Amino acid sequence: MDINLFIQDFIAVSNAYNTKIYLEKWHINAVLDDPSVGRVFRGHPGIKDYFESYFIGYKTQTRLVSLKVISENEAHIEVEFTGDFPEGKIGGTFDFTFREGKIAAAKADLIG
Repeated sequence: MDINLFIQDFIAVSNAYNTKIYLEKWHINAVLDDPSVGRVFRGHPGIKDYFESYFIGYKTQTRLVSLKVISENEAHIEVEFTGDFPEGKIGGTFDFTFREGKIAAAKADLIG
């Protein structure tokens, strides 16, 4: 798996608001922990709720700031979010763990 290409595609799909393809990037039993919203999202139903609420709902666009490949199945990214939320622009991070070519776990957070 080419993590760099995966992340580039993941962000492009996110910015296109394509829920179906976005969910295909996630393992069926994936877990997304986002302390900035105070919730853990489990499986495709949870990930779909997260994406539709915080990305589509706020018209969020994501720009990759940096990518660090930690191992063959782990990566850390820093991003910049813009959208219809109070700050208008804010930084964020994701720590990903991959399994079977998909995201198995992610920890997301906002940075000011």
